[in-house]
Amino acid sequence: MPFPFTSKRLLHPLLTLSKDQLIKVAGKLVGKSTLSAPHFFILIMGVLAVLVLPLLLFGISGIIYIYRAVIQLMSKSAVKNKVVVITDAISGLGKECSRVFHTGGARLVLCGKTWEKLEALHDALISVADPSVTFTPKLVLLDISDINCIQDVAKEILDCYGCVDILINNASLKVKGAVQSVSLELDKKIMDANYFGPITLTKALLPNMISRRTGQIVLVNNIQGKIGIPFRAAYAASKHAAQGFFDCLRAEVEEFDVCISTVSPTFIRSYHIQPEPGNWEASIWKFFFRKLAYGVHPMEVAEEVLCTVSRKKQEVFMANPIPKAAVYIRIFFPALFFAIVASGTKDKQKVEEQK
Repeated sequence: MPFPFTSKRLLHPLLTLSKDQLIKVAGKLVGKSTLSAPHFFILIMGVLAVLVLPLLLFGISGIIYIYRAVIQLMSKSAVKNKVVVITDAISGLGKECSRVFHTGGARLVLCGKTWEKLEALHDALISVADPSVTFTPKLVLLDISDINCIQDVAKEILDCYGCVDILINNASLKVKGAVQSVSLELDKKIMDANYFGPITLTKALLPNMISRRTGQIVLVNNIQGKIGIPFRAAYAASKHAAQGFFDCLRAEVEEFDVCISTVSPTFIRSYHIQPEPGNWEASIWKFFFRKLAYGVHPMEVAEEVLCTVSRKKQEVFMANPIPKAAVYIRIFFPALFFAIVASGTKDKQKVEEQK
């Protein structure tokens, strides 16, 4: 026996009514004795919008979800069997990059300056991976700021598999403090870690890529490679230098089918710690800087790095609208940008080195 309250049974009385009768029924529903045809049309459109809009949003969400799932699957298949070198693999972002590339079937060479942490990462990766579709990661000790050892380390990296398909320059060192409070030695240390180290390793591995006429180099940079922020002069200078170097390199190696990519998030936040606003964040600068400071999660950046590699993107800028607007304001309205930045420089900051 069919259910008595089917949609057909409910709608049948309405379907048998004439246009004038429908208008009268609609008028009674809205509390009016009569309802003009235009008002009736608006009422019907409103009802349809209420009914259709949730379905439309649900459909769009489903399409976006499927699209992202397909892109993620294609990204992982694109790195299968590729030799991927990740510097500072023991950092938050390094661990996430190791995870996504390992599950994608890449042959990993993980670099870091602490052997115990590298071994812990190695054990964590192989403990959750399917050994039939993944490769056991190889570990290499590397302090990216020790320029003198990088050539020997590069040879050790090449000895792992005989070649390098993808190099991810992830290592970075941060410092915060007023310019006059940061020593020249610390400035040099920042430049070694963020500029000279990555370019030295890149130069050591680049001939292998050029000779094979294939390869990709990814620089994980920062928004401060585009704009300068107070009390981070050394860090911003190193990021500007790295951005300029890899922009030039991109054009030079294009004829050899070597792809150069830069991924620039705002700030990569830690898993559990959120940046705390300081007393010096005043007026308009407070709003501006906090939007920059609350960066993206390492997992998001790692997924974007994987997508960048698979689709061979040249440049990716990961930021919410405020930092993106800051970059364009710096270009087109420099006086306004400098005024906003200067408003936050009243109080001095204590030098704080972050590793």
